[in-house]
Amino acid sequence: MIILVLGGNKSGKSDFALDLLADAPDPGVFIATGKAKDLEFREQIRQHRTNRASEIEVIEVSEDLPQTLRQDKLPFPSVLVDSLDYWLFACREAGQEAEKLQEFMEVLENWGDGTLILVSCETGLGPLPAGSAVRAFVRSLGALNQRIAVVADQVFLVAAGLPLTLKQG
Repeated sequence: MIILVLGGNKSGKSDFALDLLADAPDPGVFIATGKAKDLEFREQIRQHRTNRASEIEVIEVSEDLPQTLRQDKLPFPSVLVDSLDYWLFACREAGQEAEKLQEFMEVLENWGDGTLILVSCETGLGPLPAGSAVRAFVRSLGALNQRIAVVADQVFLVAAGLPLTLKQG
């Protein structure tokens, strides 16, 4: 089963995804894609760690998410990836976006039995970004979210901490 959880920044999407992981078969693993590049984000990551159950194993990745999912899928019946926007940004920075997107979609299309929960920011709900680089990223993330929604069994949008069901397969 593939579950996509979308939402804006600080919408409650990560908390909702953790609740889904808690209800999924044990043991679960949390795959973190965010890398702290400033003090504020470092504090946000610390708060996320504090709020997570201590028994959940955590793996930190960068653009190597597809490889990690292939390697770690079998020992863990439940996997939570938080969040795809950071992963996509890392792929863009490394100049590997197209290659990594293709690899990632192949992993999803061949996922099989385990529960895979994917968290991503929903884009395009605010004003059009002024800079062309940000617009390109927003378009790319929006396209990724749409591609995942097609193959996902369930899709949720979280707003103000409330999950809305967009797709129930």
